[in-house]
Amino acid sequence: MRVSLPLLEVTDFPNITRGILETLQVNVGYLCNQSCLHCHVGAGPKRQELMDKETIDLVVDFLDSESIKVLDITGGAPEMNPYFCNLVVGARELGVEVIDRCNLTILQEEGYEYLAEFLAVNKVRVVASLPCYLEDNVDKQRGSGVYASSLEGIRKLNGFGYGQDGSSLILDLVYNPIGPSLPPPQNELEVIYKRELGSKLNIHFNRLLAMTNLPVGRFGSVLQSKGQFHDYVRLLKKSYRSENLQSVMCRSLISVDWQGFVYDCDFNQMLNVPLLLEKKGHSVHLRDLSRKKLGALPINVKNHCYGCTAGSGSSCGGDLMVHVR
Repeated sequence: MRVSLPLLEVTDFPNITRGILETLQVNVGYLCNQSCLHCHVGAGPKRQELMDKETIDLVVDFLDSESIKVLDITGGAPEMNPYFCNLVVGARELGVEVIDRCNLTILQEEGYEYLAEFLAVNKVRVVASLPCYLEDNVDKQRGSGVYASSLEGIRKLNGFGYGQDGSSLILDLVYNPIGPSLPPPQNELEVIYKRELGSKLNIHFNRLLAMTNLPVGRFGSVLQSKGQFHDYVRLLKKSYRSENLQSVMCRSLISVDWQGFVYDCDFNQMLNVPLLLEKKGHSVHLRDLSRKKLGALPINVKNHCYGCTAGSGSSCGGDLMVHVR
């Protein structure tokens, strides 16, 4: 896979600093039952990187000691980590909101049939990947049969109350563009998703989150192989909007990798761009970190950061401008 960082290192992106830490995003491993073209993690069935029990326990201790409000669990398919349930239960016992970044198809895999009920019992918010409401587009990006399996996963979650009117169980879907383009307006696309999935297929969810693909990992490598990398970065820079700087996720979030090392966001994690703590280039481990140390530290920015501020903006919570329109 081609490396993106040398093409992103030199940047004129504005300097920004961290605010109050509210969310701990934890990548529990790169093992996944899918190998998606847009995946900035480069996850897949052959990846062996998985967070061990000791680091899982360290994460729970950090949530407790630093009074973190939200635990955002990602992967790979995070549920394939053998200690996934330990992490969820440990966080929920502390009263922490838990988000599971689910690819939906894992709910259909042998050995994971219990997952939908487990998530419901523990009141985990599910943020599920469904990059389009059209079968051909999803299968083109994620693999043959993924669309049908994803819909079955949603139906299973719906059966436990997820996405249903009057239910407290939240199911949000994630849209990603198929190629090197910005996502359309999130609100408008959500209406189409709900019409196509709800009215026609009886599929229910709460919100649609539209996310911009960043030129990192597998997606960055694909762009390079097609000669589209520099054009895409120019599009992101041309679409920059300064008002998005106040809401970018790195201001209230830190990302933890499968070994316990900490980064400003999961894109920096994949680029191995370290947190700017103590001295430049020093790897920071969760065991050495505290909310106090983070303070108003500068964010380690590179050219890919334009992806989070382009157009309507993009974060793990989707469109940044949707709440201010």
